[in-house]
Amino acid sequence: MIVAFIQRRIISMPHTKDELTIQAVNNRTRLKEFIQLPQGLYQQDPNWVNPLFLEQKERFSDKNPFFQHARWQAWIARRGQRPVGRISAQIDELHLQRYQDQTGHFGCLEAEDDAEVFTALFEAAENWLKAEGMQRVTGPFSLSINEECGLLIDGFDTPPRIMMGHGRPFYGQQVEARGYRKAKDLLAYHCPPDYDTPKTLAKLAEKAANQVRIRHLNRKDMKNELTILRDIFNDAWSENWGFVPFTEAEFNEVGKIMSLLLDDDFVQIAEVDGEPAAMLIVLPNINECIHDLNGRLFPFGWLKLLWRLKVRHPKSARIPLMGVIKKYQRSRLGPTLAFMVTDAAKQPVIRRGIQEMEMSWILEDNAGMRSVIEALSGAVYKTYRLYEKNL
Repeated sequence: MIVAFIQRRIISMPHTKDELTIQAVNNRTRLKEFIQLPQGLYQQDPNWVNPLFLEQKERFSDKNPFFQHARWQAWIARRGQRPVGRISAQIDELHLQRYQDQTGHFGCLEAEDDAEVFTALFEAAENWLKAEGMQRVTGPFSLSINEECGLLIDGFDTPPRIMMGHGRPFYGQQVEARGYRKAKDLLAYHCPPDYDTPKTLAKLAEKAANQVRIRHLNRKDMKNELTILRDIFNDAWSENWGFVPFTEAEFNEVGKIMSLLLDDDFVQIAEVDGEPAAMLIVLPNINECIHDLNGRLFPFGWLKLLWRLKVRHPKSARIPLMGVIKKYQRSRLGPTLAFMVTDAAKQPVIRRGIQEMEMSWILEDNAGMRSVIEALSGAVYKTYRLYEKNL
């Protein structure tokens, strides 16, 4: 009877959680843990792709040119000794110079479905931002608006493409429960590479043929080409929500990716009367090649990656950059240029064996670009949300 009574008391005792603590990422050991933390959270998710640890290590190091104009802090949440969540906070001086709005950003958010964990993480990020003089926070940006951004709120059933995020369905609810509200939605379109060309756009392109020259990347003049592409981007995107210009150093990092991954005709540039006016870049989906490497290139992961990139070739790709300079955006030539650079990449993409194309991300209120993409049979299949909150 005494034994039975003790057993009943043990069974009926409430389960107590280990103590929750928040630790700043302030040394190499914690940075490594910060980078590897998502691996444990997504073990049961077949659509999650573990980023390469080597790439992540450089991304969060002083080698990232973003840190030439930004500062940041990151935190890990623990239950006892077990890491259960992470977050970062960033302040971008280029953003502050442009908008004068005392706005900082959060990013790199990953956590278990635990309200206490989310509250503690956001309190750490917000307190740091307030101590740095910020009055508003937006995000997620991981780390910049020109890198991975937005919280996935729809489209969890497919893997993310290169330089796009994944997430867990409860993240949005947990973020909103901390007082955050929607600022903008970012859309990812699924587009068939072998779309049927709309007659209207084909006629417009035909009329513009004498004025517009479409050419691919000139790899022999890479320095000048990167300047042209950066100038188009910084002009074309300059009126977008939250826009921050690419610095020369940042776009040179884009150039390294292009040199490693791209055929010359995966970059298309439109010139109007000799002036660069529009561009498009197609990136083979490296996530397709690394999905089973578990984040590691060594000892044999790099051989698999090279073979999959150069011999087997990815069957999917993403268009992360497509833009038309402001001079033509509100004219009939604007959508024509967008179509012409897209159409110029069509056959190179098909020849390379790419069967699935993503165009992302597109602001929900960018009606002009959305109409062009939808005319090419594009359909929204993922939605990412940016949030804001007054501190």
